[in-house]
Amino acid sequence: MALEPGYAKPGNLPVPLHLRNAPTKLMKQLGYGEKYKYAHDYPGNFVKQQFLPDELKDRRIWEPQLNPAEQKHKERMQQLWGEEKKW
Repeated sequence: MALEPGYAKPGNLPVPLHLRNAPTKLMKQLGYGEKYKYAHDYPGNFVKQQFLPDELKDRRIWEPQLNPAEQKHKERMQQLWGEEKKW
């Protein structure tokens, strides 16, 4: 797997609120876990939602290489994300 040329490590970025666990009342009040979509509740066990911090959400960090395993993964990503993500 190769990273995009010129990719710089962004440092520690916050996990999106909807992906955070909310074991306490305060965390629930702060919005932790709100609007989380559980993938296994959807067809194919996949649901489109933002998994990366805002600073990275539109950034491509993986470029599929010309080998069978990564080409298969690329095809799967195209099938799941459609036009929303360009591979």
